[in-house]
Amino acid sequence: MVRGPASGNGERSGVYYPVSADLAPPRPQARALYDDQARYDDRDEYGETALYGQAASYDGSSYGGALYGGMDPFLADVRADGTVAASQGFGRGGRGAGGRWLLWPLRIVLWAALLVVVFRGLTAIIVNHAAAPAGGAGSPNAASGQFPVAMAEAYATEFGRVYFAFSPQNLLAREQALAAFVPPGVAAADPNLGWNGAGQVSLQALQVAGIKVQDPRHAVVTLLALISGQLTELGVPVAADRGGLVVSGEPAWLPAPPRILPPATATPQGSDRAAQNQLANELPAFFQAYASGDSTALNRLLAPGASLAPLGGGVTFDSISALHVPPGTRTRHITVTVIWQLPEQAGAAAGNLGMTSKLEMTYGMSVVDSQSGKWYVKEIGASTETVGAR
Repeated sequence: MVRGPASGNGERSGVYYPVSADLAPPRPQARALYDDQARYDDRDEYGETALYGQAASYDGSSYGGALYGGMDPFLADVRADGTVAASQGFGRGGRGAGGRWLLWPLRIVLWAALLVVVFRGLTAIIVNHAAAPAGGAGSPNAASGQFPVAMAEAYATEFGRVYFAFSPQNLLAREQALAAFVPPGVAAADPNLGWNGAGQVSLQALQVAGIKVQDPRHAVVTLLALISGQLTELGVPVAADRGGLVVSGEPAWLPAPPRILPPATATPQGSDRAAQNQLANELPAFFQAYASGDSTALNRLLAPGASLAPLGGGVTFDSISALHVPPGTRTRHITVTVIWQLPEQAGAAAGNLGMTSKLEMTYGMSVVDSQSGKWYVKEIGASTETVGAR
């Protein structure tokens, strides 16, 4: 029922009229937000008590705010018994919906961003775990499944120094040193790795000649050794696992690389006599500055843009014993054989009987003609030409 319209004197009629259920929607009873009171006494100017946020008229306007216009949208779906009714969504003509339609796109964006963060985090964890070396920091090749070549070569070299220490005087020390390289079972069965304890070997030089990797855990390191003036090779079996290394068994004595004749080279071209005479007069000054380390004098003899590191006084220039200058353009590749004087060693004067130590060496050089009768050096290095082919 609703109160009748106001009369002409400003007073509202006390007559109430019935209202059809089809004309106005049922009014859900609002609940208080901040206490347990279901009603909030709000006396209007006529002394009537109204529900908070509810209008006395049907058109949505009221003293405290319209039921569907000024009321909190979240209270619009509250039933009289305090339960929440299912939302009418857009079918309610937008009443109470506000900007709810924006929530779903925002939720989709937030969920997508969250999934990306989680995915990238899991990927980083998996990748970092796979890249971590299985054997720790000392095994750089463990993660890739490759045999640790560099470490195995160094390991085998140190083993070779101990292995070739054949001497009856240090028999016990050799056994203890070998035990650090081989498995305990091998050291217990044969502490000397095949040596009977007699005789002596003089190791003069030892270095890695190569390695043959069989699989990620096994390889054979070949050592080149100079023993009593004779070259030989030693094959050392090495096993690797989880960053560790071990000499898995007895080594093998192998022959040294055979000596061969040098490959045939092209027949040397004839010599340019004029250029050869010019260079024979100019190159001594270059080799003097090159040997002494006089950078000022050396730079005056270099071609534009060339840079060479001098010898720094290690030897002294004596003479040029051979010079070959092939014909060609302004730039020539020549071969020069130089005799160096070696510095005197302390206490060697009596043994030399006043003689100076000399050493002959052959160089391959690149020189440039300045077209003014003077040559400048561009490069210098070792020559592939044999000594007898001058």
